[in-house]
Amino acid sequence: MRGETIARNYAEALFELAEREGEVERWGEALELIAGIVHEEPRVRAFLETPRIQTSEKNQVLRSAFEGKVPDRVLHFLLLVVDRRRQRLLQEITAEYRALLDERLGRAHVTVQVAREMDEDERARVQERLSAILGKEAILDVQVRPELLGGVVFRSGDMILDGSVRRRLQRMRRRLMEAGLSTE
Repeated sequence: MRGETIARNYAEALFELAEREGEVERWGEALELIAGIVHEEPRVRAFLETPRIQTSEKNQVLRSAFEGKVPDRVLHFLLLVVDRRRQRLLQEITAEYRALLDERLGRAHVTVQVAREMDEDERARVQERLSAILGKEAILDVQVRPELLGGVVFRSGDMILDGSVRRRLQRMRRRLMEAGLSTE
């Protein structure tokens, strides 16, 4: 089985359990915390991924590090992931869980690329408009890319809306070339 499929299966199992317990957001936050530590701390990642260290030793360290800090069932899930030697998939499992949570809560992550920084009013208007278009709450990830020259590019899943000045100039150049006119 591919890693992506395995990660999805683990995330779905945890999500179903979290739904039964009424704790989907809380468990998601705990999973994000754990995955963040593993991602940001190379020594922790190396410890978990090194096959020379016994699973029982890894579990003991994880228990002492996270017991009382994350829900018990999330900790047990983490120990199960380590027992089955799937700790390398922790980031993917977390991403899949986040996608399930976003779907359940009606959220869509949108990458917004702009040529200059947006102020809070602009950001709020863009978020409101995108939420209306998508029919979900838009969670914005704003990236400043001066090479766009102006305008904006939106990306959400497979959907891309490119209203940048750079893109418009490229289209104009292509039309001029097709018409036999030189742009130089």
